[in-house]
Amino acid sequence: MADFRTHITASSVAGVAYGIAGFQAGLPWESCALAGGLCSVSGMLPDLDSNSGIPLRETTLFASTLVPMLMVDRMARIGMSHELMVLTSAGIYILIRFVIAEFFRRYTVHRGMWHSIPAAFSVGMFAFLIMSTEDFSLRIYKTAAVVIGFMVHLILDEIWSIDFRGGHMRFKTSFGTAMKLYSRSRWANVSTYVKLIGLGVLVYHDEGF
Repeated sequence: MADFRTHITASSVAGVAYGIAGFQAGLPWESCALAGGLCSVSGMLPDLDSNSGIPLRETTLFASTLVPMLMVDRMARIGMSHELMVLTSAGIYILIRFVIAEFFRRYTVHRGMWHSIPAAFSVGMFAFLIMSTEDFSLRIYKTAAVVIGFMVHLILDEIWSIDFRGGHMRFKTSFGTAMKLYSRSRWANVSTYVKLIGLGVLVYHDEGF
């Protein structure tokens, strides 16, 4: 399978292309730059279930600082004071950095349902919910960047599952374990789709939607 450097390089290239495309379409340059960065970072997300601690450590560290900043508009819209924003941001940091990171470390397996298409859409809807802005098109644009980065990782994993040697194409045992809709684990499938449906309901009832 593709290694950490390959994943982050590919998602970064996709992020640059996505940002340029948005800018050419007339979107603000700062929104395009942020979307490109989100696409790049999202290329690490599927490997939160990795047996290696590097993706988990780096991604949760980055997310624990980025998510509160992305939520500033939402916190302001519901009338939070500056002090409450700071306290909420600190709580989010602790939640992501220690609680969620420990959950992935203990309860996920590599190439499980976190490596799947429904997981990509769940991450996208989560991003949509935290990035509350008055401009709906910019919100969708940045949300799509997260999904694209996640999908780039899954596509690379599938490509690396095909072995081209001696002029012959051979599928490795890992083929089909990334771009999937379900796994062999019934509990993992149920858990994934319950989260997907729950996030879908929240998105549908969100005031921006």
